[in-house]
Amino acid sequence: MTESILRALSMAFAMGWEILWPLILGFTLSAVVQAVVSHREMARLLPDDGPRSIATALALGAASSSCSYAAVALARALFRKGANFTAAMAFEMASTNLVAELSIIMLAFLGWELTLAEFVGAPIMVGLLVLLFRRFLSWELLEEAKTQADKGIAGRMEGHAEMDMSVTEGTLWQRMTSEKGLTAISHYFVMDWAAVWLDIVGGLLIAGALAAWVPPDFWQSFFLVDHPLVAKLWGPIVGPLVAVVSFVCSVGNIPLAAVLWNGGISFGGVIAFIFADLIILPILNIYRKYYGLKMAGLLFVTFYAAMAGAALVVELIFGVLGLVPAQRNARVAEASITWDYTTWLNIAFVILAGLLVWRFLKTGGPAMLRMMNRSAATGHSH
Repeated sequence: MTESILRALSMAFAMGWEILWPLILGFTLSAVVQAVVSHREMARLLPDDGPRSIATALALGAASSSCSYAAVALARALFRKGANFTAAMAFEMASTNLVAELSIIMLAFLGWELTLAEFVGAPIMVGLLVLLFRRFLSWELLEEAKTQADKGIAGRMEGHAEMDMSVTEGTLWQRMTSEKGLTAISHYFVMDWAAVWLDIVGGLLIAGALAAWVPPDFWQSFFLVDHPLVAKLWGPIVGPLVAVVSFVCSVGNIPLAAVLWNGGISFGGVIAFIFADLIILPILNIYRKYYGLKMAGLLFVTFYAAMAGAALVVELIFGVLGLVPAQRNARVAEASITWDYTTWLNIAFVILAGLLVWRFLKTGGPAMLRMMNRSAATGHSH
């Protein structure tokens, strides 16, 4: 028993070691973008569910934090300030599927084909969601959701979602290198880490346990590997359901996606699983608090349909183009530390992270960090 636990922990550590420098790089890039892109005009830029607003929502989401909870909270804030509900949900999806840190971690774990598939599939998923909302989202239900949203019931990461320290004066370089800009970058970097570290650690532990304890035969049977055509349809259907009960969201579900991919889930199934970080059980409960039970139910059904549908479309497109990898070689390895490029990059980026944390501590960051789960209504402001 002890040996199997140690093996699971060693595999979790190995995966964490492999993605340490990509994580720091991704969160640094995300912090830089957030520091120079203001949130103030977001609601004004999302007035309807037309193509321009949806494209803007995708761009704004890609420039935001990857934390699923913060994305959900910010989407509600935009909705309350007048943004179109469909556009706000498109922003939410982009925040967890088009951000830089996600692509970097996917490249490290899953390879370029699945990374490309994620970025092709995300706009398709949003497009399907828009069509579903136009068909099934009634005006009455939207008004009920708005009334519930205006109650301001707390979810999670409210203060983080409302934080706007962006610098808008000067050139892009001047914004990034100014005293205010460097401080903003350090604050976004640390707070993004604080928002998702539990999901990352949880994802690594679950992935390590599944990789160590679940035999390959189980995965092959569960994902219908012996029936290739059926497996391509089954993967996008079951992928989101696995995500729903895993409780892991944001970039934390990538290690688990690697285990599922090695285990035999279809190409589209992996993508559907990664998409589904916005319908895990804790977030579904937040939807209930934010918008009411009926809207939470509609969000689950429409999100699930859009995620599975987009993943199936991606499976077909990449299959026709011959871009589905023949070999399943996601990075799931035993623990080992050698003096290779990974170790040197980890050392370099840990130093960078240390500098950002030091600036965060010296510029009032801890006080802000304590308020991450409070809303502006309870005194949080920047």
